[in-house]
This record gives sequence, C-alpha cells and structure tokens, in this order.
Amino acid sequence: MLNISDNKTKLPPLDRFSTVKNLVNRPHYKILNKIIVGVSIIGVIALFLPWTQNISGSGSVTTLRPDQRPQSIQSVISGRLEKWYVQEGDFVKKGDTILFISEIKEDYMDPNLVQNTRNQIDAKKQSLQSYGSKVSTLSDQIQAIEREKVLKLEQAQNKIKQSVLKIKSDSIDLVAVRTQLKIANTQYNRSVQLNKEGLKPLTDIEEKRLKLQEVEAKIITQENKYLTSKNEFINAKVEINRISAEYAEKVSKANSDKFTALSSQYDTDAQVNKLENQYANYSIRNGMYYIKASQNGYINRALQSGIGETIKEGTPIATIMPSKYDIAVETFVNPIDLPLLRKGEKVRVWFDGWPTIVFSGWPNMSYGTFGGEIVAIENFISVNGKYRVLISPDNSDDKWPEQLSIGAGAQTIALLENVPVWFELWRTLNGFPPNYYKPAVKPTTEKK
Repeated sequence: MLNISDNKTKLPPLDRFSTVKNLVNRPHYKILNKIIVGVSIIGVIALFLPWTQNISGSGSVTTLRPDQRPQSIQSVISGRLEKWYVQEGDFVKKGDTILFISEIKEDYMDPNLVQNTRNQIDAKKQSLQSYGSKVSTLSDQIQAIEREKVLKLEQAQNKIKQSVLKIKSDSIDLVAVRTQLKIANTQYNRSVQLNKEGLKPLTDIEEKRLKLQEVEAKIITQENKYLTSKNEFINAKVEINRISAEYAEKVSKANSDKFTALSSQYDTDAQVNKLENQYANYSIRNGMYYIKASQNGYINRALQSGIGETIKEGTPIATIMPSKYDIAVETFVNPIDLPLLRKGEKVRVWFDGWPTIVFSGWPNMSYGTFGGEIVAIENFISVNGKYRVLISPDNSDDKWPEQLSIGAGAQTIALLENVPVWFELWRTLNGFPPNYYKPAVKPTTEKK
C-alpha cells in the first residue's frame, strides 16, 4: 500500500471467525497437500525417465510385390459384351475364362478370315517357288550361253589361225608365180635374141610368148587368192567381235530377266511375310475374344455390366485380387523425418481393428504391435505432401495376423535413440526434429 490515506484503520484478524478456525482443523487438506507434494516428486522423477524417440506414420496394408496387388483385367481389343462366365467373389485360376466378347470392326468380321489368309499365304508361297524356279532356269541358261560363247570364240580363233596359214601359203605361191614370171620373161627375151641371130625358130618364140602370158595370168589369179585370204583373216577378226557382242547381248538379256525374276521373288517373299504377320495377328485376335484371368485370385468387382455393351481397347473389365501375396505396409512420413530413415531399419506396426495398447515412448510396454523392416523408401514426394515408405514383416518378430486384408489401415513408429523425458518435452515444444540416429552395424569379416 502507498499509505496516502489518513485512514489508519486495521482489519480485524480472521481467527475470530469460527469458520476459519474450522478450516484449520479439517484433515483432508493435509492429505491433499501430501498428494500434491507426492505427485510433484513423481513428476520430477518422471522427467528423468528414458524416452525412446520415434517417427510416426500412417498408411495401409498392401503387398510387397507389384504383381501381387489388386489389379484390373482389361480388354486388349474392342468388342461387344456377349457372355459372363464368373460373378463377383468367385475364385479363378490362371487362364480361366471371365468374359466373351464379339467383334465390332468390319475388317475382322469374316468368320473364315484366318483360313482365307492361310490360303493366300499358300498361293503366294507357290508363286515364290515359281519365281525361284525361273531364277534357277535363267541361271542355267546364262551358263549355257557362256559355254556356247566359249566354243564360238574358239571356233573363230581357229578360223583366224586358218586364215593366217592360208595367207602365208598364198604369199608363198605368189612369190613362186612371180619367180616363174621372171623366168618366163627371161626365156622369152632369150628366144627372141636367138631368133634374131638365127639360132632359134619362130615357133619357139611363140611358145615362150604363150608360156609368158600363162604365167602373167597365173600371177593375177594368185594375187586375187592372196587378197582373198587377207579378207578372210579380217572377216575372222570381225567375227570374233560379232560373237562377243552377240553373246554379251544374250547374257545381258538373260541377266535382266533373272534380276526381274529375283525382284518379283523378293517382292513375293515380302508379301508372304506380311501375310504371315497378318495370319498370326488374326489368330491371336481370335484368342482375345475370350478374356481370361492373368493369375490365380478372386474377382472383386465387375467394372462393366450387362450384355450387348461395346467397349474400347484397354477398357477395364473387372478387378482381381491375387490369392497368394506377401503382405506389407505402406506408410507416409513427414519430409523432416525422411533423413532419419534408411532401408533395413526396424519399425513397429499396429493395425486398425486389432486390439492394441501403444506407448510410443516406451515400446516395451506396448501391446498388439508387430515388428517390421523398411524395404523401400520413395525418393519423390507423394500428393499428400509426405514420403512413402514400404515395410515388410520382420521375420525375427511375431508373425503378422493372417486376418489382415489389403487396404486395411495401419500405424507405424520407427524407433530412434533413448533420451530423457524432459529432453523430449523440450524438443517437442521447440519444434526440433529427433536426434540424428545411425544404427550400429556389426563389422563383417572379408573373405579372401
């Protein structure tokens, strides 16, 4: 009080009231004080108890392998629904027929399409064999032309040799005739001279003149034969060139026909391959009218209903749940906790609908939790703003319940290091992340 008032009146003591006197004598206030003191002591002691830091997450039950998860059965081709062979909840084996659809495209409506394509292939194969036979015949023809060409050239070479020899013979005969002409001319001149001297008669001169004229005529004939032999030699050379050109033309024409047949053969071969491809596609398409189960499982839901409806390629028909699968849990953690997780780390899992008592800081006191092991951590953030972590059962811990169904809810906690309770409270109030925790790794001895 500031003592600014002159009023010095004092309040009367409270002890003069009987109620105040009774309050002091009541015993339960003493018990309450003891309880408060005891709770305070216990609270102080609890602040120093160990607390296991953890990373919590929530997710659902799934399967470990992608091919074991619920999947949709789709139609590869378009068609019209004709008949269902299963109903929802049925168990089907791999290859069992689920649905039959009919064709709606006009290109495939021919009921004998596959057989007609097979007949076209057979016809084209026969045509291909014919072209092959034609190519073989033309090859034989070319070889025969080449052999005939060799014989003709050899014949022409022999003719050239004959012409050369004849030229030599005619040239020798021409030289002999010229010598005879020279001799006949000398004898004629001598006879004329002797006739002038009176030693030879005139008849001898006439005989010598007649012989000289015969030799002169003979030399002209021999020169004609010599020139004829030369012309025959030239003609033999020309014949060689003509034979080479003629048979080159024949070979070229045969090769042209051969290449034309080869081109037709290759084109027919390509058509056969194309028809074989179409035949295989048509045969496979005929098997696609019956939509079959891809694996053993249960038909969960029929996504298409009714008879007579048309569907397109890739349209989901029904969903199937595999009968055999390896169970796992996918959980989602905050980005701030992602660096603290690694593959192979142990986690605790509990499931919705399963009786559970969980103390996150004291895992040994929890009940109904099961052991798990991190097998995969997604490196890209999910649409919910968290990172996906895949957890498989821990074989060294209790077996997970067999009653679990795919899609059931699950909660997870990844255990980190032990800290005092007061430290955990201080960390939580300040929004700090858990301590960076690196599990101890047993050293492994390397084998030589």
